[in-house]
This record gives sequence, structure tokens and C-alpha cells, in this order.
Amino acid sequence: MLRFTRRRILHPRTLRTPTPRRLHVSHPLQEESDYFDPAEIERAEDEVDVCIVGAGPAGLSAAIRLKQLEREKGNEIRVVVLEKGSEVGAHIVSGAVIEPRALNELLPSWQTAHPNHPLTQPATHSKMIYLTKSLSIPMPHPPQMDNTGNYIVSLSQFTRWLAGIAEEEYGVEIYPGFAGAQLLYSKEEDSVDPWGTPTRSVQGVVTNEVGLTRTFRKKASFEPGMAFRSKVTLLAEGAHGSLSKQAISRYKLRKEAQPQTYGIGLKEVWRVDPEQYRPGEVVHTMGKPLDWQTYGGGWVYHMDDGLVSLGLVIGLDYKNPYLSPYREFQSMKHHPYFRTLLSGSSTRLSYAARVLNEGGLQAIPKLHFPGGALIGCSAGFVNIAKIKGTHNAMKSGMLAAEAAYEAVAGRTDAEATEESTSASEAQATEGRAVDMKSYDTNLRKSWIWDDLYEVRNLRPSFDTALGIWGGVAYSGVDTLFLKGRVPWTFKHSVEGEDTLTSYDSSHTDSSRQHKPIEYPAFEPPLSTDLMTSVALTGTNHAEDQPVHLRVVKTKNFMDQLDVTEAGKEGNVAVGAGSAAQPSAFEKDELKCRREHVKRNVEDYAGLLGHACPAGVYEYVEAQDGEGEKEGWGGKKLVINSQNCIHCKLCDVKVPSQDITWTVPEGGGGPKYTLT
Repeated sequence: MLRFTRRRILHPRTLRTPTPRRLHVSHPLQEESDYFDPAEIERAEDEVDVCIVGAGPAGLSAAIRLKQLEREKGNEIRVVVLEKGSEVGAHIVSGAVIEPRALNELLPSWQTAHPNHPLTQPATHSKMIYLTKSLSIPMPHPPQMDNTGNYIVSLSQFTRWLAGIAEEEYGVEIYPGFAGAQLLYSKEEDSVDPWGTPTRSVQGVVTNEVGLTRTFRKKASFEPGMAFRSKVTLLAEGAHGSLSKQAISRYKLRKEAQPQTYGIGLKEVWRVDPEQYRPGEVVHTMGKPLDWQTYGGGWVYHMDDGLVSLGLVIGLDYKNPYLSPYREFQSMKHHPYFRTLLSGSSTRLSYAARVLNEGGLQAIPKLHFPGGALIGCSAGFVNIAKIKGTHNAMKSGMLAAEAAYEAVAGRTDAEATEESTSASEAQATEGRAVDMKSYDTNLRKSWIWDDLYEVRNLRPSFDTALGIWGGVAYSGVDTLFLKGRVPWTFKHSVEGEDTLTSYDSSHTDSSRQHKPIEYPAFEPPLSTDLMTSVALTGTNHAEDQPVHLRVVKTKNFMDQLDVTEAGKEGNVAVGAGSAAQPSAFEKDELKCRREHVKRNVEDYAGLLGHACPAGVYEYVEAQDGEGEKEGWGGKKLVINSQNCIHCKLCDVKVPSQDITWTVPEGGGGPKYTLT
């Protein structure tokens, strides 16, 4: 009999009132017996056929397609979707202009069968402009950016709508507030990785613990995470997901691929003055506020109901450690084009930020591993020339669903009998990890591959010796004439680079090569300070919980998970601060902190203090010997984890590559509704 102790599971879409933030207070020292030890925890377990981590477009499309196949073929299959946000859509951020190709395949009659759909504003016309200091100059519009037949939407609202269909029409079980914290592995080597090496398979997901203090002591409300044991695990966490990162590393999925490269997208939604509202207009910008060495651009999408989505994407391979993506975005609104757009009775409604994949075709890893697969932005299917990825994410989920169904329930009993030539063969295959290789093969034959192949050289052309202007020139020729029909494929890394280390972090210059950037003063309500914007995200985390932003290299973090999983003396609190450490590990923790502060302050001017779009990281003056203990040069690192909006920039960009983003308690984080 399974024990289900989490009351949240009573109804998967129940919303919870955010916990009010409290002032931080010191807690009395608790007994060592209260310290959290995973080896002593008895977890509730549940067995499912397919467990999907992430209720975004890819995960929900996979879930719906699995249940469609169940109806078509008659073999029942249980599908569970785990979502770390407090509700579906709460952590979803995108521009977004959606190309409905995959949606038309998944739900052919979506317009008539679901008249409450959110795709109510078709894109009417598109243009591109180049921004100088004071001018807006029209530019040729690449054909790949044509938006005929596309829709301007809030992707947050789109995923909530899709989740409603998945639950109500198809019976998918969706559990918001359940954060996938670690992969569940087989005890023994029962499979081989994509390269033929014997390895342990993925057998599901363990969700995060609830009710731990910041120092890893158990509160009275403590509840251990649940283990969802599954035949197939699909990772649909979005760009740079924490479990996806672990799977890619463990199974060397990027062995034959280029490293992924990312951009940071910052977005606001405004209700503009009626005189400035042009429903269906799609605008993309280049030029100001970015300098000629920094890849990026802006957008303005006129949504339905008088709303306008505007934002800025900056390639995270930028060089200047003093650059602040948030200040660049606020500066962009000082341009005359945006001053006019946001004039009159215009009002800002929301703010958000999230990293996005920019690596393209070259950076797509092996998509399958023993017992599961990567789908959507966990793998990286954004077409950066179109500035769209939802259509590819959804299609990848559908293809993975078809492979998963065949692996789990696709054969009838008669077919299984015919294929099993003897009882011994049947016994030999029993318990073997599901092989999702057919998904990888079929995706590379699908229109996703064609979509990305044509534009494969555009983004990396900006990283050649020709620089930004060379990239603009090459991209223009390729998009208008060549259309990818060339015998070469540009790379964005050199041979021998470590493909497990962030490509973007390695491109950061020392602060000695740059001067601090003088940004213009804020001009409320047009532009505001960072904390005013963060308040619009609705982000919230329980104050007294373990810090989910660990100062530790991901490989070391994974090693400690393996040790504790095996029941040995590992450090489940690695990277969470010296106060959280058992005495045996405190010295190592302090050393890691000192090394982080030394490198990032001395060589990179405290980059995360400039780069984080939520004000999470500060390098502050140390007091009373703190600098010697856990800092360097009179500075120490302060992590305001309660501000985190789950953008993942820190994990990608920190030059020392020693910030590992892990999931906080389920339901924490931003509460997006319009993004």
C-alpha cells in the first residue's frame, strides 16, 4: 500500500495563497538528530507509465499525444506531469508569436472545438527597425521572420489553456507545486548509454522535500519528497533545466554536439494608450541600446485587448562583465520610439526574465538516454532566425510521446507473443530500461530538423572573425538568397573545448579590459529600479528553506547526490552555505565560497551583481572577520534567493561555473499570468 502524505495532491490544479515574507531571524541551534538525512527517509512512491517534468508546451503536447494514442490503440497508459510552479503557466515566459503548425497537428479542430482558446490576435504585419541614438531606421525583413498565419499570445495563458484540455478532455494528471528535484536511477547497471557504455537507467523522478529549514533541519511540517517511478521519463523543463543538465552530463549527451549557447530575454507587458495601439503589429529591433560587440535585439508585439509585449534579448556570450541586462532593457525604453509607444495613459502590468536557447542545430544533443528523453527547450529547438521555438517544442513532445507509447504499451498481447520466440527471451527483456532511440531518429527526419537546418549558420556567423557587422552581412545573404543551401556549417566553439562547461561564461572578459558602464537614471514610470520590477513578478519563496542556488560545481553536486543516494555519508547540503553544513564538511564549504568570491570579484567585478535580473546576488562588504572566513578582499557573497525568478542566468553566465541552480520547494518562484 502506497502512502500519499502530500495534501496538495487532492486536486492537481489547486492554487495556494503565497506565504507572506517574514523578516529573517536566527533560530535556536537544533539537535543533530533533526538534521535531514536522505538515507533515513521513507518516501511515498507512485508508479506511472510516463512521468513528464514540466508543464510547458512540450510537456503538455507529449501528455496529450500519449492519451490520444491510448484512445486510438486501446492500451491504457498513465501519464503524470509534474510542474514546479504554483499553477501551470506561472513560470512560463516568452515573446510570444506562435507558429500554429504543431498545434494544428495535435488538435486539428482547436479553433472550433475549443472556442475559449487564447489565440485571439493574428499577426497582421511585421517589420524590422534599426535604432540609433535618436532614429528608427527601417531595415529589410528576412523572409524567415514572416508572420503570416501566426498568432500573438501570452505563452503563460496558452499553456494554461493547453493544460485544461489535457486534464479535462484527456485525463492527464497534472500536479502543480511538485518540483522534480533529482532523477531516480536503477540500483545496478541495467542499460547502456547512447555510446554503448554500461550505465544505470533513469527510473523516474524524486520531488523536493518540503519543510526543511535553511540549515537543513526538519520542521514540524516536514514532508519528504515523493518518488514517481516511471517506465519513461520525459524532461520538459525549458532552457537549462536542472534535471536536464544532470542527464546531459551523466550520459554525455553532448559528446558529438556543440555546447549550447543562450540569450537572456527580459520582458514587460504594458496596456498602452489607445492612440499607440496597433493590434497584430510585430516589430523587431536591432542597434541601441546594445553596442556593436554585443549580440541581441528587441521586440514589440501588439497583443489582443490593448496590450503590448516588449522586450530585449541579449546573447549571454557578451564580453563586458559590467553589463547589466536589466539596465540595458530599461535604457532601451528611453529611445524616442519607445517613449512614444509608452506615452499617454500607458501602464506597465508585468515584468519577467528567462534564458533561451540560441545554439540551434549544432547544439542539439543526443535526445535519448536509458529510460527517458529530452524534449522542448530542454534539448534546444529554438529557431533563432524566426525568434520562435514553441512550434518545435510541441512537435518534439509529440514525437517523444509516440516513441514512448510504442515502448510502453504499443504492442498488443498477440504481437508481444509473436515477437517473443521463447519464455527465456521474454524473461531476458523484462525489467530492461526503455530505449527512446526511435524518438531521436524520427525527430532528425521531421520538419523540426528542416526548420533548424536552413538557419543553422545565422547565429554562429556573429561569432566569426568578421564580428557583429560580418554576422549581419552574412545573415542577410543567407536568409535572402542561400537559405542554408551551403556545404559548410559554422561552429561556435573550438575543437577540444569542454562541452559540459558553459560556452557563454568562457567568453566573458576580465573586468580589467573594460570600464564600468554609466547607465542613464531611471525615469518612472517609463523605467524603474530593479526591485520595483521584481515586485511585478509576484515571486515568492519561503524564507526559511534551504538555499536553492548552490555555490558548487554541478559535477560535485551530482557526486554528492550519488553518495547520499547510495546510503553513504555524503553532503546533501553541499553549496548551501556554511550554516547548513555538518561539521565534517564546513571547511570545504568555506573554501568554495572564498574561491568563488576571489575569482568573481578580482577578475570579473562581481558579474552576477550586475547580470542577475532579479537582484539575487550581492558582493558586499564583509564584517567582523567574515571576509577571512567565507569571503575575499573584504567582500563576501550574499544570495537573496527569495528574489529568484528562475531565469537560470547565474548557472549559465558565472565565469567560475560554480553556481548550480536547484529547485526550491514546489510552488515557489514567480507567478506569471500575462507573460
